[in-house]
Amino acid sequence: MKDDEHVQERAEQTRRSLLEAAASLFDERGYAGTSISDITARSGHTSGAIYFHYTSKERLALAVVQEHFATWPPLIDRHTGLHVPALEQLVRLSFAVARAFRDDIVVRAGARLWTERSLIAAPFPPPFIGWIDAVGAMLERAHGEGELAAHVDPLPAARTIVCAFFGLHTVSEALDGRRLVEDHLAELWTLLLPSLRAAPGHPGHTADLLAAARGA
Repeated sequence: MKDDEHVQERAEQTRRSLLEAAASLFDERGYAGTSISDITARSGHTSGAIYFHYTSKERLALAVVQEHFATWPPLIDRHTGLHVPALEQLVRLSFAVARAFRDDIVVRAGARLWTERSLIAAPFPPPFIGWIDAVGAMLERAHGEGELAAHVDPLPAARTIVCAFFGLHTVSEALDGRRLVEDHLAELWTLLLPSLRAAPGHPGHTADLLAAARGA
């Protein structure tokens, strides 16, 4: 039994090594600019290992995208489980997502591959819908807590926030490779929070919240 577990562990390590090597190349060069031989050289594994575990470059790209999408549900659960008001949960979650896009190579590669999906003969998960639903649910909770301004309709507001958030990432990627994405996100929330809150509160409260979210 231990031998079987060891074999399975080795296989999973190989799969992960291939996935991360492919992700780093997809992020750097894009889908069309990455070959199987590039991935073998980067990973230190043979092309046979790639075809055994993933069958093709297309399936490997799809696996990177699926891993990208799989990152979000546990992150959302972790932040919605915090014992803080719903708007604070949302702000903290947004910074955690921003850091993942900046620092996690699989997340970064998955985002680039999704934009290049027309080149890849594989079915990709739909984007943004899950984020709109998640943000909408958090705004609904904020409404129930009396935290949301009376004029704010949670679902349209969720769509607007998601559009602003991912637009911010696109601009940050183009201008600074997302190095300053947390600065840009803090500027966005400084603008949005007073219009979302039932009681805008003291500016220092927003500054303290953003500092806590950035330091989490």
